[in-house]
Amino acid sequence: MITLIRKAIPTDLDRLMEIFSIARRFMQTTGNPNQWINGYPQRELIAQEIEADHCYAVENESGIIIATFCFIQGPDPTYAYIEDGQWPNDRPYYVIHRLASDGTCPGIGKYCFDWCFQQFPCLRADTHADNKVMQHVLTKNSFTRCGIIYVSNGTPRIAYQKD
Repeated sequence: MITLIRKAIPTDLDRLMEIFSIARRFMQTTGNPNQWINGYPQRELIAQEIEADHCYAVENESGIIIATFCFIQGPDPTYAYIEDGQWPNDRPYYVIHRLASDGTCPGIGKYCFDWCFQQFPCLRADTHADNKVMQHVLTKNSFTRCGIIYVSNGTPRIAYQKD
């Protein structure tokens, strides 16, 4: 059971990297071997996200970190251009990036998305076309598919919004 979502701190970094490793293995076994490759997200990136106060840790009742995500105020430059659709509006938004879990708590995606929506009523997220699990979690949690965006390395992602 989840008891706390809090900003991550530097001493959380080792555990967060363990969770990302677990998530990469999960993605590979569920038909998504191409999204988080070459060690992405790298330790340096997550350390920067912690420093910028964008990274969050999700704890269970024992105080063990079981999930993480980044919650970043827009505008996100990768969302400026969208094809095969459009954003439903130009309202201010927050972006949810790099949601990952250790797999010990079913429903963690819903819990995190609900928490984010309580913080700000317009959310955006994106995921790889092969990430059927995340696509399902997003649509199940009232996110609408809006089109295709391209991340910094030039690869496409399916973009979603909830408001």
